[in-house]
Amino acid sequence: MHKAKVGDDRLPPGQRLLRDKNDFPILDLGVQPDFDPETYRFSVTGEVEKPIELTYEELKKLPRTQLTADFHCVTKWSQYDIEWAGVKYLDLEKVVKPKPEANFVIQLGLDNYSTNVPIQDLRQDNVIVAYELRGEPIPREHGWPVRMIIPNLYGWKGSKFLHRLYFKEKDDPGFWETRGYNNHGDPWKEERYS
Repeated sequence: MHKAKVGDDRLPPGQRLLRDKNDFPILDLGVQPDFDPETYRFSVTGEVEKPIELTYEELKKLPRTQLTADFHCVTKWSQYDIEWAGVKYLDLEKVVKPKPEANFVIQLGLDNYSTNVPIQDLRQDNVIVAYELRGEPIPREHGWPVRMIIPNLYGWKGSKFLHRLYFKEKDDPGFWETRGYNNHGDPWKEERYS
């Protein structure tokens, strides 16, 4: 467990806690794309042995996991105990079998958002491809139909409106990383900007 410098040991340095569960700010690129469960596809491609393309219903048939995790936004707010459900990243890896040269995973959203994460940061027991928030399908404003949740990194490192994971050998900085945000995004190190 990481320790904050002052106060609550769950609150990273420089963050303020939002205590009201209904106060979950909405931050996006200004686009909240439509979602049609009939045409939506979730794909995993790139440096993997078994690329996949799944419908929304097929994704939901993979082993389901529930996760209660703290969420830390780069804009300096945190919220504790957010309840998510979806597919554990490690279970997804068992299906697609990343090749040894796969060092990074690029997440792509239906809103054309992208972000990059070293594969080792995803190989945590608490990383999920979520399709539920607080027992309901993820609402549009919070990234429907699917959102990557990586509790050990700032929220921008988990794409909303997620439709593709692309495994790569070399890093490929995403939307915010090419605009001055830190390439890693560890809230305990305050890795906000480059």
